[in-house]
Amino acid sequence: MTEQSSLLLRKQLAELNKNPVEGFSAGLIDDDDIYQWEVVVIGPQDTLYEGGFFKAHLNFPHDYPLRPPKMRFITEIWHPNVAKNGDVCISILHEPGEDKYGYEKPEERWLPIHTVETIMISVISMLADPNGDSPANVDAANGERIPTVNSRGRWLAVYEKARRWHLIRPPSAGQFYSSISEQLEGSLVSLQSTLHQLFANRETEAKPAIFDNRII
Repeated sequence: MTEQSSLLLRKQLAELNKNPVEGFSAGLIDDDDIYQWEVVVIGPQDTLYEGGFFKAHLNFPHDYPLRPPKMRFITEIWHPNVAKNGDVCISILHEPGEDKYGYEKPEERWLPIHTVETIMISVISMLADPNGDSPANVDAANGERIPTVNSRGRWLAVYEKARRWHLIRPPSAGQFYSSISEQLEGSLVSLQSTLHQLFANRETEAKPAIFDNRII
Protein backbone atom coordinates (compact mmCIF):
# COMPACT_ATOMS: atom_id res chain seq x y z
CA MET A 1 0.00 0.00 0.00
CA THR A 2 2.93 2.33 0.69
CA GLU A 3 4.05 2.35 -2.96
CA GLN A 4 0.49 2.92 -4.18
CA SER A 5 -0.12 5.79 -1.78
CA SER A 6 3.22 7.37 -2.63
CA LEU A 7 2.46 7.29 -6.35
CA LEU A 8 -1.00 8.72 -5.77
CA LEU A 9 0.31 11.61 -3.68
CA ARG A 10 3.09 12.39 -6.18
CA LYS A 11 0.52 12.49 -8.96
CA GLN A 12 -1.58 14.97 -6.95
CA LEU A 13 1.46 17.11 -6.19
CA ALA A 14 2.42 17.25 -9.87
CA GLU A 15 -1.14 18.19 -10.83
CA LEU A 16 -1.30 21.00 -8.23
CA ASN A 17 2.06 22.32 -9.44
CA LYS A 18 0.81 22.30 -13.02
CA ASN A 19 -2.69 23.60 -12.31
CA PRO A 20 -2.82 25.52 -8.99
CA VAL A 21 -6.21 25.79 -7.32
CA GLU A 22 -7.51 29.16 -6.18
CA GLY A 23 -7.45 29.71 -2.43
CA PHE A 24 -4.41 27.70 -1.39
CA SER A 25 -0.92 26.57 -2.37
CA ALA A 26 0.66 23.23 -1.52
CA GLY A 27 4.05 21.51 -1.49
CA LEU A 28 6.23 19.17 0.53
CA ILE A 29 7.89 20.01 3.83
CA ASP A 30 10.79 17.78 2.77
CA ASP A 31 11.26 16.79 -0.87
CA ASP A 32 12.25 13.29 0.29
CA ASP A 33 9.01 12.68 2.22
CA ILE A 34 5.85 12.59 0.11
CA TYR A 35 3.68 12.04 3.20
CA GLN A 36 4.43 15.39 4.86
CA TRP A 37 2.81 18.35 3.10
CA GLU A 38 2.83 22.07 3.75
CA VAL A 39 -0.10 24.19 2.60
CA VAL A 40 -0.89 27.89 2.82
CA VAL A 41 -4.56 28.83 2.92
CA ILE A 42 -5.60 32.27 1.72
CA GLY A 43 -8.35 33.67 3.96
CA PRO A 44 -11.70 33.58 2.12
CA GLN A 45 -13.30 36.85 1.07
CA ASP A 46 -16.04 38.36 3.24
CA THR A 47 -14.83 36.52 6.35
CA LEU A 48 -12.77 37.54 9.34
CA TYR A 49 -9.86 35.67 7.76
CA GLU A 50 -9.87 37.65 4.50
CA GLY A 51 -6.40 38.87 3.55
CA GLY A 52 -4.63 36.43 5.87
CA PHE A 53 -2.22 33.66 4.88
CA PHE A 54 -2.46 30.60 7.12
CA LYS A 55 0.21 27.93 7.02
CA ALA A 56 -0.74 24.33 7.86
CA HIS A 57 0.72 20.83 7.68
CA LEU A 58 -0.92 17.70 6.26
CA ASN A 59 0.41 14.40 7.59
CA PHE A 60 -0.68 11.48 5.39
CA PRO A 61 -0.72 7.88 6.67
CA HIS A 62 1.07 5.27 4.59
CA ASP A 63 -2.25 3.55 3.92
CA TYR A 64 -3.74 6.66 2.29
CA PRO A 65 -6.31 6.87 0.70
CA LEU A 66 -7.92 4.26 2.95
CA ARG A 67 -7.42 6.58 5.92
CA PRO A 68 -7.38 10.39 6.13
CA PRO A 69 -4.44 12.68 6.83
CA LYS A 70 -4.12 14.81 9.95
CA MET A 71 -4.13 18.56 9.45
CA ARG A 72 -2.73 21.18 11.81
CA PHE A 73 -2.51 24.95 11.35
CA ILE A 74 0.95 26.29 12.14
CA THR A 75 -0.11 29.91 11.84
CA GLU A 76 -2.24 30.83 14.86
CA ILE A 77 -5.94 30.93 14.04
CA TRP A 78 -9.13 31.39 16.10
CA HIS A 79 -11.96 29.23 14.79
CA PRO A 80 -14.61 26.91 16.31
CA ASN A 81 -13.41 23.93 14.28
CA VAL A 82 -9.69 24.42 14.91
CA ALA A 83 -8.35 23.31 18.29
CA LYS A 84 -6.13 25.71 20.20
CA ASN A 85 -3.09 23.63 19.20
CA GLY A 86 -4.04 24.07 15.52
CA ASP A 87 -5.59 20.65 14.86
CA VAL A 88 -8.38 20.83 12.27
CA CYS A 89 -11.60 19.05 13.20
CA ILE A 90 -13.98 18.57 10.28
CA SER A 91 -15.99 15.57 9.14
CA ILE A 92 -14.01 14.95 5.96
CA LEU A 93 -10.87 14.26 8.05
CA HIS A 94 -12.55 11.88 10.50
CA GLU A 95 -11.85 8.15 10.24
CA PRO A 96 -14.19 6.36 7.81
CA GLY A 97 -17.24 4.43 8.97
CA GLU A 98 -19.96 5.00 11.51
CA ASP A 99 -19.73 7.81 14.04
CA LYS A 100 -20.11 6.21 17.47
CA TYR A 101 -21.65 9.43 18.77
CA GLY A 102 -24.17 9.62 15.96
CA TYR A 103 -23.34 13.18 14.89
CA GLU A 104 -22.07 12.38 11.40
CA LYS A 105 -23.24 10.17 8.56
CA PRO A 106 -20.65 7.77 7.06
CA GLU A 107 -20.74 9.67 3.77
CA GLU A 108 -19.80 12.89 5.59
CA ARG A 109 -16.63 11.32 6.95
CA TRP A 110 -13.48 10.27 5.14
CA LEU A 111 -13.84 8.50 1.80
CA PRO A 112 -10.97 7.12 -0.34
CA ILE A 113 -12.00 9.39 -3.23
CA HIS A 114 -10.76 12.48 -1.38
CA THR A 115 -7.63 14.29 -2.53
CA VAL A 116 -5.52 17.20 -1.31
CA GLU A 117 -7.68 19.47 -3.43
CA THR A 118 -11.01 18.27 -1.99
CA ILE A 119 -9.59 18.45 1.54
CA MET A 120 -8.44 22.03 1.08
CA ILE A 121 -11.71 23.11 -0.53
CA SER A 122 -13.51 21.71 2.52
CA VAL A 123 -11.18 23.56 4.88
CA ILE A 124 -11.70 26.85 3.02
CA SER A 125 -15.45 26.26 3.24
CA MET A 126 -15.06 25.60 6.97
CA LEU A 127 -13.37 28.97 7.45
CA ALA A 128 -16.27 30.70 5.73
CA ASP A 129 -18.99 28.66 7.45
CA PRO A 130 -17.97 27.26 10.88
CA ASN A 131 -19.83 24.39 12.51
CA GLY A 132 -20.58 25.46 16.07
CA ASP A 133 -22.53 22.32 16.98
CA SER A 134 -19.43 20.21 17.55
CA PRO A 135 -16.57 22.66 18.19
CA ALA A 136 -12.92 21.84 18.73
CA ASN A 137 -12.46 25.29 20.28
CA VAL A 138 -15.39 25.89 22.61
CA ASP A 139 -14.29 29.44 23.44
CA ALA A 140 -14.34 30.40 19.77
CA ALA A 141 -17.73 28.74 19.29
CA ASN A 142 -19.25 30.52 22.29
CA GLY A 143 -17.72 33.87 21.38
CA GLU A 144 -15.92 34.04 24.73
CA ARG A 145 -12.92 36.34 24.89
CA ILE A 146 -10.04 37.17 27.16
CA PRO A 147 -9.90 40.77 28.58
CA THR A 148 -10.15 43.53 25.97
CA VAL A 149 -6.56 44.82 26.03
CA ASN A 150 -5.08 41.33 25.77
CA SER A 151 -7.67 40.39 23.15
CA ARG A 152 -6.66 43.30 20.94
CA GLY A 153 -3.00 42.36 21.20
CA ARG A 154 -3.78 38.72 20.53
CA TRP A 155 -5.80 39.38 17.38
CA LEU A 156 -3.33 41.87 15.94
CA ALA A 157 -0.52 39.39 16.60
CA VAL A 158 -2.50 36.59 14.94
CA TYR A 159 -3.11 38.60 11.80
CA GLU A 160 0.38 40.04 11.68
CA LYS A 161 1.64 36.44 11.53
CA ALA A 162 -0.85 35.64 8.79
CA ARG A 163 0.08 38.83 6.97
CA ARG A 164 3.78 37.97 6.80
CA TRP A 165 3.12 34.84 4.74
CA HIS A 166 2.66 36.94 1.60
CA LEU A 167 6.40 37.60 1.75
CA ILE A 168 7.27 33.89 1.65
CA ARG A 169 6.73 31.64 -1.37
CA PRO A 170 5.72 28.11 -0.30
CA PRO A 171 7.49 25.14 -1.93
CA SER A 172 5.20 24.78 -4.95
CA ALA A 173 3.43 28.11 -5.15
CA GLY A 174 5.22 29.53 -8.19
CA GLN A 175 3.85 32.53 -10.02
CA PHE A 176 0.34 31.73 -8.76
CA TYR A 177 1.24 32.64 -5.20
CA SER A 178 3.19 35.73 -6.23
CA SER A 179 0.26 37.15 -8.17
CA ILE A 180 -2.22 36.35 -5.40
CA SER A 181 -0.05 38.06 -2.78
CA GLU A 182 0.12 41.22 -4.90
CA GLN A 183 -3.65 41.25 -5.35
CA LEU A 184 -4.27 40.88 -1.61
CA GLU A 185 -1.77 43.46 -0.35
CA GLY A 186 -4.46 46.14 -0.24
CA SER A 187 -6.91 43.91 1.62
CA LEU A 188 -4.26 43.07 4.23
CA VAL A 189 -3.83 46.73 5.05
CA SER A 190 -7.60 47.17 5.13
CA LEU A 191 -8.01 44.18 7.46
CA GLN A 192 -5.44 45.50 9.91
CA SER A 193 -7.17 48.89 9.94
CA THR A 194 -10.54 47.21 10.56
CA LEU A 195 -9.18 45.21 13.49
CA HIS A 196 -7.64 48.32 15.06
CA GLN A 197 -10.99 50.11 14.80
CA LEU A 198 -12.97 47.16 16.18
CA PHE A 199 -10.83 46.89 19.28
CA ALA A 200 -10.71 50.65 19.74
CA ASN A 201 -14.50 50.59 19.85
CA ARG A 202 -14.50 47.73 22.35
CA GLU A 203 -12.22 49.60 24.73
CA THR A 204 -14.62 52.55 24.82
CA GLU A 205 -17.89 50.61 24.80
CA ALA A 206 -16.76 47.63 26.97
CA LYS A 207 -19.03 45.23 25.10
CA PRO A 208 -18.56 42.67 22.27
CA ALA A 209 -18.26 43.92 18.72
CA ILE A 210 -19.95 42.11 15.86
CA PHE A 211 -18.27 41.49 12.51
CA ASP A 212 -20.11 39.48 9.86
CA ASN A 213 -22.33 37.98 12.56
CA ARG A 214 -19.28 36.74 14.48
CA ILE A 215 -18.20 38.11 17.86
CA ILE A 216 -14.71 39.59 17.77
